[in-house]
Amino acid sequence: MQEIAVRKSFPVINPATGAQLRVYEGMTWEEVTQAIEQAHEAFLAWRRVPFAERAARMRRAAELLRERADRYARLMAEEMGKPIRDGRAEAQKCAWVCEYYAEHAERFLAPEPVETDARKSYVAFEPLGVILAIMPWNFPFWQVFRFAAPTLMAGNAAVLKHASNVPGCALAIEELLREAGFPEHLFRTLLIGSDQVDPVIEHPLIRAVTLTGSTPAGRAVAAKAGSVLKKTVLELGGSDPYVILEDADIEQAAAICAKSRLINSGQSCIAAKRFIVVEAVREPFEQLLVQHMQAARVGDPMDEATEVGPLARHDLRDELHRQVQESLRKGARLLLGGEIPEGSGAYYPPTVLTDVPKGSPAYEEELFGPVAAIIPVRDEAEAIRVANDTVFGLGAAVFTRDEARGERIAREELEAGCCFVNDFVRSDPRLPFGGVKESGYGRELSIFGIREFVNIKTVFIGGAR
Repeated sequence: MQEIAVRKSFPVINPATGAQLRVYEGMTWEEVTQAIEQAHEAFLAWRRVPFAERAARMRRAAELLRERADRYARLMAEEMGKPIRDGRAEAQKCAWVCEYYAEHAERFLAPEPVETDARKSYVAFEPLGVILAIMPWNFPFWQVFRFAAPTLMAGNAAVLKHASNVPGCALAIEELLREAGFPEHLFRTLLIGSDQVDPVIEHPLIRAVTLTGSTPAGRAVAAKAGSVLKKTVLELGGSDPYVILEDADIEQAAAICAKSRLINSGQSCIAAKRFIVVEAVREPFEQLLVQHMQAARVGDPMDEATEVGPLARHDLRDELHRQVQESLRKGARLLLGGEIPEGSGAYYPPTVLTDVPKGSPAYEEELFGPVAAIIPVRDEAEAIRVANDTVFGLGAAVFTRDEARGERIAREELEAGCCFVNDFVRSDPRLPFGGVKESGYGRELSIFGIREFVNIKTVFIGGAR
């Protein structure tokens, strides 16, 4: 097993200013090993704790999230540029998922009797042990809690390898769970780099892995976990198509599409990416989408009025600009934005491209920033074909005044894990979340999410009935 030879450091760079705020010291392999072993010891006791006691701690975590929402929102703004009001909403959503699993976990994992020729037979759901979570920076609290709440309520322990640019968020989550009353070592943050993950996956006390991130990262983690026969759940990239049909309410559709494209300054796997518009309504949709995108206030993430902050890092901003410029060279037309602004900070303006051709980055790739790609089509059949003409399959939406038509398309035609009608795609603790194709596999949230990291065990008791 390869070990971590070098202790890394993790500087926090404010993406709005470029200033270095603080530096965190990474962990040695001995410290990582100790954290995993301590998490396993905590698991051995935690798995015996009744659901009611687990739920009490989870509800306390929800209370702390709400009490400290302002503090955590400031931390997110400093580390990855999230507008402060969005960070506050993120903390509140984390509280919701904690309360949801506190209320429902025991029922979701209750033994299910099965009639067989046994005197008694049933399916039990038992925890696995220490689960490794590899999480991204774009929703630095929500991504973690939507994993941690069901995982801990199921009786598991967890170790977190968070994105390297949000170490403060990672440590704050560990501290919050400890202060909520969870055992000291049940949830641990591992301050290590992405190139140091393999030996953690290989560690014999790590029983499964979940990752939210890019498709290349998913491939690498799945390959390593597969080599040591450990289960994975992967929530990967997306290039979500929003289909606008000729009978859509265009004003409503444009407003919703702009809102979805600008969520988290456009840095969301399930943000709207490709707008597939039937030609009959293409012109009014373009005009309205540009108006909404242009009206969004770009600025300091600490300002309550800001709707679009900086991108999380300068290299991400530069890559997004490359994708826009390459799409223009391949034939797309620019309706709005598309220029890197002067001054400090990793800002990129709300941008709208139209006539986006197949083969261009805006058609083929995920654009992780406030850039909308409009693709005109002739009719519903072509719209569905173009919507599915992607390696991704995370979310999709369709806009039409005919609800039955929209439901048919969402259910039967669109190749994605989450399909919405006349609304924007988003995660909800009550509904399963995840993708197909190169957007990953497995599900988070709802009853399906909590059952991903348990041993679905058959219990068969023979003898006379």
